[in-house]
Amino acid sequence: MTDKKLLECISINPKVMAGKPVIRGTRITVEFILNLMAHGASMSEIITEYQGLSTEDIQACILFASKSLENTVFMPLKVETI
Repeated sequence: MTDKKLLECISINPKVMAGKPVIRGTRITVEFILNLMAHGASMSEIITEYQGLSTEDIQACILFASKSLENTVFMPLKVETI
């Protein structure tokens, strides 16, 4: 599936979840899915728990986050010394 097609799975509407990006047709935020994965949930576990979601929806969340960070400049919070 192309990036464009995957990103169509994500919706941003100020009237839904205060404008946070969500999986289209749901109130499940990209942030929530990424947090589940960061804490060890697999794609299959998420899809089983939240019926109606697809592998593509989860991939779309990851791609959306990746694209959101593309042009971000990070400043170190702490300078590490060697």
